[in-house]
Amino acid sequence: MTRKRIAQTITITKLLKVFDSEETCIAWLEQSRWNGQPVCPHCQGRDSISPAHSKPFTYWHKPCRKHFTVKTGSVMHASKTPTQNWIVALYYILTARKGVSAMQLSKELGVQYRTAWYLLHRVREACASGEFQLQNIVEVDETYIGGKAKNKHQDKKPIHGRGTAGKQAVFGMRQRGGKTIAKPVPSTDKVTLQAEIAKAVQPGSILCTDDHGAYRDLDPTKYYHEAVNHSANQYVNGFAHTNGVESFWAMLKRALTGAYHHVSFKHLHRYINESAFRLNEGNCDVDTLDRMQAVIAGMSGKRIPYRELVA
Repeated sequence: MTRKRIAQTITITKLLKVFDSEETCIAWLEQSRWNGQPVCPHCQGRDSISPAHSKPFTYWHKPCRKHFTVKTGSVMHASKTPTQNWIVALYYILTARKGVSAMQLSKELGVQYRTAWYLLHRVREACASGEFQLQNIVEVDETYIGGKAKNKHQDKKPIHGRGTAGKQAVFGMRQRGGKTIAKPVPSTDKVTLQAEIAKAVQPGSILCTDDHGAYRDLDPTKYYHEAVNHSANQYVNGFAHTNGVESFWAMLKRALTGAYHHVSFKHLHRYINESAFRLNEGNCDVDTLDRMQAVIAGMSGKRIPYRELVA
């Protein structure tokens, strides 16, 4: 009988020994992003690239006559933060079960809160899910993010309504034994949710939902639909249940409450991306450094200027 391989973890002290200099950090980034062979981010060319001797860690692409580094065109573009700080931030985001706050990271790195906040948001942007679809058995559910109205200041309480009033709807889909997709949605009506299902779930899959009316009348030629009636305290019906996606909601809300305390709706999608990525790529069967490389793979083409975040 073959024994299951145990993933290789790494402690923070060993991480700092491995990435002990700017040269080591840059070399690891180049290997992770380019597989060791520089690629021009301006034109995607690979030929006629040579080191630029006037600037450290910089390359010159002769055909398009432009300089670039491994950070160019990514969320690390033009960053003055030491590369080791980026690597430590990646490590904490992936190994902390509920994430790490900007206040805590600023203390760990010895930087201003604003620097840590900006750094974390760029890493979360890199965690955005790529183009993939779910299949087989997919659990579907929706939830709402936002504090209770009774706990809000008088000028922030919703004028009308209760329950979900003043909260942000979030829609999630989780493949059993597979990945999770979640995002804020403007509404939880039938048109909105079924359109999201059509984009993210392969035809022929089995959908497990609760008794929310938006899931009625799903196209029977595309999906086999099973539901549990939460209104009647039914939570399992044979193989049908939504326990998997609801466990993701529990983890997400514990992170928002326990680590971040306050999250604006403007940036909520990035916190959701982070939690989903940690679940999708951060399981214990994957080496820690491999999980960090998965974030690096998603950094390209996602530059976010600071003014855009605070606008």
